[in-house]
Amino acid sequence: MLAGAMRLVPLVLFAAIPLLAQDHSAFNKPFPAFKIMGNIYYVGTDDLGSYLITTPDGDILINSDFDDTVPEIKASVEKLGFKFTDIKILLGSHAHGDHMDGDARLKELTGAQVMVMEQDVPAISKMTPGGKPHPIDRVLHDGDEVKLGGTTLVAHLTPGHTKGCTTWTMKVQDGAKTYNVLILGSIGVNPGYVLVGNKDYPQIADDYVRGFKTLRSLPCDVFLGSHGRFFNMKEKYAKLEQVGPNGPNPFIDPAGYKAHLDLQEKNFKEKLGEQQRASK
Repeated sequence: MLAGAMRLVPLVLFAAIPLLAQDHSAFNKPFPAFKIMGNIYYVGTDDLGSYLITTPDGDILINSDFDDTVPEIKASVEKLGFKFTDIKILLGSHAHGDHMDGDARLKELTGAQVMVMEQDVPAISKMTPGGKPHPIDRVLHDGDEVKLGGTTLVAHLTPGHTKGCTTWTMKVQDGAKTYNVLILGSIGVNPGYVLVGNKDYPQIADDYVRGFKTLRSLPCDVFLGSHGRFFNMKEKYAKLEQVGPNGPNPFIDPAGYKAHLDLQEKNFKEKLGEQQRASK
């Protein structure tokens, strides 16, 4: 998300700004890879949320993160006992460098099919670390399904944070129960986002309203996201370590999902009101 990284939204230009060439050590701080539930594993960093979804026919990865995060993701996948080259599909949360900058490198290493929401294609196409063209093997649309090895993920367009910000949902069997898993793209308003009179993204405020409406309509038992801080990942991981595999899973947190939406919508309305008053 890279809060505060720019003054004007030009969200479509975000991925190409020089920031991506800077030191990412703060974002790439390692975090233990672990099983969340069923066939979903956390393979991201201290805060950048990346998820491995395993199936009998190969695996799906959500978020390659920065180009220089890919080796850390690879190490996490292998520490869990899986093959990095088994990743067949690469999905993303939204067209910001801290989530999808590594797509080209990951595709080079695994041959995975890269899938991108239609509205984020212009921004993604400008994301070319090392001068490598950004791969796009399938353009996604709102409600599209991505299927592999008996697992189905649904792409939900939840715009505002970027034009094509994507929230992923899937059902996971854990024991005798089936849970609705939701991986939030983002619905936060970064510092510097222009919500009123934005020439690069005129409909940004309307898109945020649409995004919140969609997110509130989606069932969510297990709340995950493109940043660990969205869903208190570190605290829940610590609890998971304490209770063990047979204890209550702290990642089952529908109330936490609602609380996050409430907080972000309150912030959006405050920022929108401030900018509307200033514009007058």
